[in-house]
Amino acid sequence: MVVRSPLFSRARLGRLAAVVALLGCALALWQFVASLPGVDDLTLASPGETWDALVRDRDLLASEAVITLQEVVLGLALAVLLGVGGAVAMHLWRPLRDAAYPLLVASQAIPLVVLAPIFVLAFDYGIGPKLAIVALICFFPIAVNVADGLRAVDPDLVKLVRTLGADRWLALWRVELPSALPYFFSGLRVAASVAVIGAVFGEWAGADRGLGRLVLLANNQLETARVYAGVVVLAAMAVALFGAVAAAERVFCPWRREVAR
Repeated sequence: MVVRSPLFSRARLGRLAAVVALLGCALALWQFVASLPGVDDLTLASPGETWDALVRDRDLLASEAVITLQEVVLGLALAVLLGVGGAVAMHLWRPLRDAAYPLLVASQAIPLVVLAPIFVLAFDYGIGPKLAIVALICFFPIAVNVADGLRAVDPDLVKLVRTLGADRWLALWRVELPSALPYFFSGLRVAASVAVIGAVFGEWAGADRGLGRLVLLANNQLETARVYAGVVVLAAMAVALFGAVAAAERVFCPWRREVAR
């Protein structure tokens, strides 16, 4: 029997208080460094200046954030399709896994500043290069975690369903993929966090809209407060995506919920 914890349990309030305290310490340190005599406003904007930019440019930031969020979500969806499909293929065909795994690792060592112009040449200046970069970044954690999850399934359990008449594909669908769901969500949490970075790199390589382009232009125009405001929105986007994946994991993997003490 699973005991459901109340919305405002003591443990949750304690975790919330810890988060607020840590955030307050980070803001205080930021303000202290920004107010030092040797720190120029063009180098580091203070939290107050960043907040003023967030309020002043909220419409501009919101419109550009919608573009970046679209690139992140679509690129992440593409990475899920390719990552899960690739992991299943490597799981079913061992020679493919032995050949593809080193290439997966090597793909993560290639700097994005090298790949971004190539993707722009291949897909023009539309949304294509951004999706390709986001998918490339997110593909690795999803594929590796799903492949590990499929290998971690108890082989005796697979043999049991095979003896009951299930073929290889039915055993994969009914036993192995559900067992690998926690591994999938672990990889998806990592991918959701870094997907925003991929979208920003794609916009830096060539774009006419998006938060990444806005931050780059503001930096060139010495609008430091606007740069930090854009970074805050990007960070909030990454945190929101991470939280959405965690919420989805609680829905699709209810057995992983912590039992309230």
